[in-house]
This record gives sequence, structure tokens and C-alpha cells, in this order.
Amino acid sequence: MINLTFDFDKIHDRRNTNSLKWDLFKDRIRAKYGVEDGSDILPMWVADMDFAIPEAVVDGIKERLSHPIFGYSYISDECKTAIVNWYERRHNWKIDPESLLFHSGVVPAIATVVETFTEPGDLVCASTPVYPYFFNIPKSLKREFVDCPLISNENMYEYDFNALEEVFKKGVKAYILCSPHNPGGVVWSKETLETLVQLCIKYDVLLISDEIHQDIVFEGYNHIPTLTVKNSEKAKIITLTAPTKTFNLAGLHAAIIVAPNETLRLKLRQTKAAHGLDDWNILATAGVQAVYEKGDAWLDEMISYVSKNIDYLEEQLNQLEGIRVIRPQASYLVWIDYRETGIDENEMMDRLLNKGRLAIEPGTKYGEAGRGYLRINLACPRSTVEEGIKRFKKALQ
Repeated sequence: MINLTFDFDKIHDRRNTNSLKWDLFKDRIRAKYGVEDGSDILPMWVADMDFAIPEAVVDGIKERLSHPIFGYSYISDECKTAIVNWYERRHNWKIDPESLLFHSGVVPAIATVVETFTEPGDLVCASTPVYPYFFNIPKSLKREFVDCPLISNENMYEYDFNALEEVFKKGVKAYILCSPHNPGGVVWSKETLETLVQLCIKYDVLLISDEIHQDIVFEGYNHIPTLTVKNSEKAKIITLTAPTKTFNLAGLHAAIIVAPNETLRLKLRQTKAAHGLDDWNILATAGVQAVYEKGDAWLDEMISYVSKNIDYLEEQLNQLEGIRVIRPQASYLVWIDYRETGIDENEMMDRLLNKGRLAIEPGTKYGEAGRGYLRINLACPRSTVEEGIKRFKKALQ
């Protein structure tokens, strides 16, 4: 067997490519933090890799481009088979192709699910710190968001199921799960997922399981799809996932909804139809099929590379007084605890942006439970990580 090697060290200049991460962020930090010139600021914030995508994606799209007609299309059985095979191969999860629906992204899919199964004024719950769309979308849809914060222990987050049950007793209609967890990097245990599913069954709560980070799991841990745990077939569960985090394909706009419950699936189809929401475009379909068929080696090597980046970040930042790196079990996003420094968030962001010239995420973006933390993206060449660490240290001098 040929050992493939991918060049994750190579720097790709993404400036002036209409990149949210590298170009548009300068407008955002100007508006929020008053940074007038962001041209020399290093962006390590949004969950977007600086690695070249797998060649299989490019090849798959090029092959489709060779045909000169781009008429109306549909997602082929071959593409669905590639999806099903990927999840069985990587996660031991056997998905019925009939349970698949398609969307432009996990975030708009969350909105579609919340809109379909709740009404204005209904209670929608999640556990902070968490990806901000989990609370922003329900609020935007006029639902009442209820927070049940996670418990922070020495190295990781845990659920307070007694507190969650009390919240569910208030009449929560839907709970949004982040599995693996963003920003904390937790791979939830079988026991945790089983307990959550049982509570959702007991209180008739729809469980929306966002599993977009499921493919990037480090050695010693295994992601457990929520729809595979004990009694999941008795619960109302809809899983949302995508290849976009796994292979850096956010620009293709391709997400997957897994809804084995036929009644739930039909309602989702009706909502999509009511809004004129179509499935993936023809190039996204070609790219996704190709990468799910041929992307394993690239992914395995990328995970190993990012793991070494995390090693280096831990080694360097844990030497700093008041700084503690929380090593993720999954994802290339790392949560940094700076509470012991005594620096408040406004001052920390001012130091990072104006003194260190480094853009990373403030913890309160993920809810008040994130105060005193930062999130940094390590899906980038080692030289970028090294430069980012230099800037971080400079900001704290």
C-alpha cells in the first residue's frame, strides 16, 4: 500500500480571496474593537482551516466541470452511498439512505429544525459555553432560549443532569446538543449521551444533535453518534452534520440532516418546500461524493498534524502565568483559560489585537459561561502556530 503524504506545512496566501477569515474579519474588528488597520493582524479565530483541501475534491469537481451543461440536478444514489459508507466506515453508524435530507449548512439546518418543530414563545435549551448560533437562532425566531450551563471541572466540561431535568420540567420543546463540543472539545461519553436521550424521552423534548466536528477526533477517543445510543429509536432525534469542517469545504455549502423518524422527516421536507430550499448544487455534490470516497488518508494525516500543533501550544502557553490550555478531545479549536491572569475580557482583546496583533475568539461569544476563556484555531501550518504563540506572549508582556 502506498503511504500518502500531504503538505500541511505549506503556506497558502488567502488574502484577497474573499475569505471571511483573512479579509472580512478586518471590518469586524474595526466595528467591534475600533482597530482601524488590521492588515498585519494574524487571524486564528473562525473554524476554517488554512490547509489545502484533499485533491479528491478538486478532481471530482474538475470532472463535473468537463461537462458543459449545468442544468437542474439532484443528489445521486452514488453520492448517498458514499455518505452512508463514510459514516459506517468512520463511526460504525449504519444510516438508511432514506433518512437523509440535505441543506446548505448546519447553521441554516438548525434554523429549519427549530422553525419546524417549535412555535414562537416556546422554550429551546442548550448548554453554554457553546457555539453562539445555538442561542442566537432560537432568539431570532422569537423562541425563548433557556440556558443550562455545563459544569467546568479541572480539564473538561460535564453535564449537570439534575439541573437539566429541572429545566426540562418547565416545558422545553427542543434541546440543541453540540457533539463533539465546541468550544470545549469534549467527546461525550456513551453514558452522557444515554442519559441525555433518556431525559428527552421522559419530557418529550426534541433532541437536535449537531455533530459537525465528529470526524476530527484525537487518539484515545471515539465519537458516538447520538442516533446509535441505547433507546435512541424511542426519542425524537434529528442529527445535523457535514463534510465542511472535516475537509475545509464551508464554501461549498453542503450539510446533511439525518432523520430516521419518518414523521419528523416529512415535516422537515414540508418546511424546506415552503421556503423553496433546494438540495446541494451540482459542484458541491461532486466534491462531497469524491471526498467521502477518497478522503480517509488526508483526514488521518491532518488529525495527526493538528495534534502536534496542540502539543506545541500546550508546551508554550502553559508556561505563562495564569494561562491554562484545555486540551481538546476533538476538533482543531482549542479553549484557553486565562481567568487566573486577572485580566478582564475587554483588556485581553485589546492586548491581543493592538499589542500582539492576533485575532482569536473571546469566550463570551459562546455565552457568559465562556468569560475568562479564549478560542484559538490550530488548523494551520506549524509556522503559523509558532507566530501566533509569539504574538500571544507579546500581548501578555
